[in-house]
Amino acid sequence: MKSKDQSKRRIILFIAMSLDGYIADQQGSVEWLEQIEGEGDNGYSNFIEQIDTIFMGRQTYEVVQGFDMPFPYPDKQCYVFSRSSHPADEYVTYVQEELSSWVPQQLTQSGKHIWLMGGGQLVHEFLQQDWIDEMIITVAPVMLGSGIPLFPAGYPTSSWVLKETRSYGQLATLHYIKPDLL
Repeated sequence: MKSKDQSKRRIILFIAMSLDGYIADQQGSVEWLEQIEGEGDNGYSNFIEQIDTIFMGRQTYEVVQGFDMPFPYPDKQCYVFSRSSHPADEYVTYVQEELSSWVPQQLTQSGKHIWLMGGGQLVHEFLQQDWIDEMIITVAPVMLGSGIPLFPAGYPTSSWVLKETRSYGQLATLHYIKPDLL
């Protein structure tokens, strides 16, 4: 097994999902997360210090824009992946380029780690390309029954090592890492 350079940037999936594996309900809403009793900021502050770049899909960005608050990541370089053209935005850079050449280029640049925020289609593509180095998945004790799955079918088989588990009130966080990063 070939070991990865420990000093290189990593792509980290940091996301919450329902107990039955959904990251949003059928309408794309994550309001159900607000009803779960966590603890503090559920590990967010510690995580956000490790990253300086955020990757997200267009629908995820629309959810973030819908929050009743100012844009939460003004000090991060944010990229929104979209298949369609969008007007310029003060908070994000839209990416319509072919990901197979664009993403590896980002990994060669200096900086902190990269947060793969979501959504499901983007996570699926990153899994297919083997670009995710770590997964920090917070599981909420809610069964949605349907919605947007975190892991849509069709990604390749892969193995992960459990690095850490934590509980934050009613939330359970599972931190997985690729075996070659140990």
